[in-house]
Amino acid sequence: MSRPAEPAQGAYPNQAVKLFLATRPAFLSVTFVACLVGLASAHASGTPLNVVTAVVTLVFALVAHAGVNVINDYHDAESGADAANTRRLFPFTGGSRFIQNGVLSAAETGRFGYALLAAVVPAGLWLTWHAGTGLICIGLTGLFVGWAYSAPPLKLMSRGLGEFAIALGWIAVVVGTDYVQRGSFSLFPFAAGLSYALLVASLLFINQFPDHDGDAAAGKRTLVVRLGPDVAKWGYLLVVLVAYIWLVAMVSIRILPQYAAAAALTLVLSFTAARELIAHARTPDELETPIKRTILAANLHGVLLAAALAFSRPGAPA
Repeated sequence: MSRPAEPAQGAYPNQAVKLFLATRPAFLSVTFVACLVGLASAHASGTPLNVVTAVVTLVFALVAHAGVNVINDYHDAESGADAANTRRLFPFTGGSRFIQNGVLSAAETGRFGYALLAAVVPAGLWLTWHAGTGLICIGLTGLFVGWAYSAPPLKLMSRGLGEFAIALGWIAVVVGTDYVQRGSFSLFPFAAGLSYALLVASLLFINQFPDHDGDAAAGKRTLVVRLGPDVAKWGYLLVVLVAYIWLVAMVSIRILPQYAAAAALTLVLSFTAARELIAHARTPDELETPIKRTILAANLHGVLLAAALAFSRPGAPA
């Protein structure tokens, strides 16, 4: 099956549709699932769920992720990384191509991205008023990591810290969603969500392989650029191994319910993707299938984990 065509100038006469597609909505699923894990974590601890605050949390977590996606496109255009990326696998890598193909200007993209992040602030303050001031720390951490991931002067992804930033950002979504319901901090959502956050980080990691040449040409020193594909491919395997070892360990010591072990079934997808990446790390055209497996593994892992927590007996250890 052929991949979809890149966006073209004039293809989206409706401005709302154009802006929506600029957020790369298909990739927002990882935040939706992270919120499900956070809500299920609170439920498993015996916390009654508030539907209104749960919906507001979910909606504005998606808005924040959309803003980060758009800002990443803007800064990759400013650095020249996306323009130099001739081996991209659209729509998985190489950005939305809205700027490069003339659908939106760089200035329009930057303004839109930062407007999306700004829209999260009043919702965050409202949720803080309902849940507690600790949410400010979680929210600021998430927004800071999302901004610093691609924006100068920090540009964490260009310093080989992109995977760490992604894992931190998505565990913040799980912990923050749990906090809104629980009204206090707990180690339980961290224990429950870390394996998922690491699998989301593995998605960023594998996406850097097709982008390697363009990133290197633009001076974007991702971990794959720093290590080189032949070494970095083993790093992908290490990340997914740690994710599944963490999950099994949390179930073994009874921090997570036994049903949560079902999420480990996705290791078949992750390990198959790792095997394919190891074989084809230097041939981007062969990486579409392992990238798809990585996306499926992360989302399915999170859904299974959330389901196990949601259907466990309320009052699990927290």
